[in-house]
Amino acid sequence: MVEPVVRVEHLKMGYGSRILLEDASFEVQRGEVMVILGGSGCGKSSLMKHIIGLYEPLAGNIYIEGENIVTAVGAARARLQRKLGVMYQSGALFGSMTVLDNVRFPLDEFTDLDEDAKLLTARMQLRLVELSHAESLMPAELSGGMLKRAAIARAMALGGSILLLDEPSAGLDPITAANLDQTILSLRRNLGFTCIVVTHELNSIFAIADRAIMLDPKSRRLIAEGKPAELRDQSTNL
Repeated sequence: MVEPVVRVEHLKMGYGSRILLEDASFEVQRGEVMVILGGSGCGKSSLMKHIIGLYEPLAGNIYIEGENIVTAVGAARARLQRKLGVMYQSGALFGSMTVLDNVRFPLDEFTDLDEDAKLLTARMQLRLVELSHAESLMPAELSGGMLKRAAIARAMALGGSILLLDEPSAGLDPITAANLDQTILSLRRNLGFTCIVVTHELNSIFAIADRAIMLDPKSRRLIAEGKPAELRDQSTNL
């Protein structure tokens, strides 16, 4: 049996006395685009941050390619985290750096590559998201869609095969959002990325998702899992 790329088992998450999610279990297969759905306050972004290892769960385990990131510490956790490329909703680019330097930043921080190799790798990532022409621009000079693409390029820089994207289409016009969806699908199709996407944009959900999970803030449970069309037909929440 093929080991899932990400496996979440009986996850409970919350802050102090506030519980966001209880007893959530699901798997993400290699090469799959999995979307996390749910209403405001259900814990979508928090779930993503638990998968990354930024937050500690109240209970449960999260396995990245068969290794438990919850119990991993120090260098072992850092090694697992480098398998994960993350794009935050705002893009989170450094405003004082050019686009190229933003993409190169993880390579400067976490690798021993020489300068030529780092420059080549950063430029390759920008080419993959069709931003080669923008490498000398500052983040303030980019459109919303370009910011998201630059953030995806930076997320890919360390060579991890799992991308976690937090609201990639938020704030974009429909055409720009649709183009970004196609970029995500292209990365999956041509480079084999596994993608976990937090979004509430219906057009994006139906365009990119192989499967989706739905979180419910009232019951604090994972209430549905399946193909988007199945969830649409069976759920009153989508």
